[in-house]
Amino acid sequence: MLNRRTYFIREHAGVFKLKDTYDILDPETQEQIGYATEATPTWAVWLRLLLKKHMLPVTIAIREQPEAAPVLRIERGWTFLRSKVHIVDARDQRIGYFKSKLFTLNGGFYVFNNQDEQIAEVKGSWKSWDFQFVAASGQEIGVVTKKWSGLGQQLFTTADNYLISINDMGEQQAASSALLLAAGLAIDTVFHERQ
Repeated sequence: MLNRRTYFIREHAGVFKLKDTYDILDPETQEQIGYATEATPTWAVWLRLLLKKHMLPVTIAIREQPEAAPVLRIERGWTFLRSKVHIVDARDQRIGYFKSKLFTLNGGFYVFNNQDEQIAEVKGSWKSWDFQFVAASGQEIGVVTKKWSGLGQQLFTTADNYLISINDMGEQQAASSALLLAAGLAIDTVFHERQ
């Protein structure tokens, strides 16, 4: 699942749900290729009734099958001004992290590898829900959008569905795709919730 270049993310609808769940689909065949489910501790979920959700810890587990071990985890601890979100692989090793921008009107965050090198920036607009993955060199390496004109537009019409598209990065595709898939999910599951 982590060596792909496109992912269609579909959020499960629910009126009184306390935890988020997403399907990860192949945008061309509509085949289910993965699941992203919130694995936040119960005490933190119930604490959302008293405190703002964007301040509390959250964990998102990305799996290939519903009951399988996670291939990736997105983990954010307590947050006050600036979020730092860690990405953990299937072996429980941190492979990188995201750091929110302190002052920004259009949203976005920085993507770092495990050696603390900034490898990308997520730039975009919360209003139009279009985001770009931009490499440290300034080159666009992918996008996240809700304005996709493919098959998904006709089949999936709710506002919480979006396409993650990653440019070909050769030998580094699997490692880059893992971080950028996590970044695309983090836009909605971790950073967008404060909006």
